[in-house]
Amino acid sequence: MTMTDKNIAILNSKKGLGALLRQERLDPKKALRNVKYEKRLEKLQEEMLILQQWVAANNKKVVILFEGRDAAGKGGAIRRIIQHLPPRAIRVVALPKPNETELGQWYFQRYINKLPNNGEIVFFDRSWYNRAVVEPVNGFCKQKDYEIFMGQVNEFEKMIQDSGIYLLKLYFSITKKEQERRFKDIIESPIKKWKYSDVDKRALSLWDEYTRYKEAMFEKTQVHAPWKIIKANRKTSARINAFEYILKQIPYEVKDLEIIRHKPMRTIFNE
Repeated sequence: MTMTDKNIAILNSKKGLGALLRQERLDPKKALRNVKYEKRLEKLQEEMLILQQWVAANNKKVVILFEGRDAAGKGGAIRRIIQHLPPRAIRVVALPKPNETELGQWYFQRYINKLPNNGEIVFFDRSWYNRAVVEPVNGFCKQKDYEIFMGQVNEFEKMIQDSGIYLLKLYFSITKKEQERRFKDIIESPIKKWKYSDVDKRALSLWDEYTRYKEAMFEKTQVHAPWKIIKANRKTSARINAFEYILKQIPYEVKDLEIIRHKPMRTIFNE
């Protein structure tokens, strides 16, 4: 990254100086990257607010699923996307394991209860696709339950879309090495270690099983709502790419095509 007059001016700004002062070891290029990422994020957040206002004004309904391996960055991406949205206009759904009553219900029932009302956007931090990957890999469901789910999910999603709900499905993909690195970071952090679950402990040893079920999910569940695979080894790029995809897919008005035009992070950093 060349230290042009423009880049020097960015570092001399309030944001630039703040980024430099937060560093333990002075690294102007890293500070510049952080500022450019934050500026790109802010533009997309402004555009997301326009989308949300269109949803509210026109009684639209939107569901966005965030799936991926453990520690892939789903929650962090959701937090950036909703950061400046009115809390009453959106919901984030992250369901715990089903209770005894829910275990006796049709599998999709508790998810139906969380679908959006008119004018609302719902973000699922993991969704009904737990039954496509996490549950069979970890032995949380029977093979018959898995097969029933796979036989019903496409029709379920068609019913969602036929009811007028926009449905987007994002999958955050990381490498085994990156997952291992992130788990290590979580374990060693006093404020993150609570996130490390029993399922996480088994994730690396079950990597190949997760891959097998994930690929079956991609192959069989593209019928009505296609998957968008987000390469998520670099969190900043993953968040930007997820943002751009959502803004492109929902036909809100008036859309700023220049803002949502995909720009690789390396291009942004080199501008």
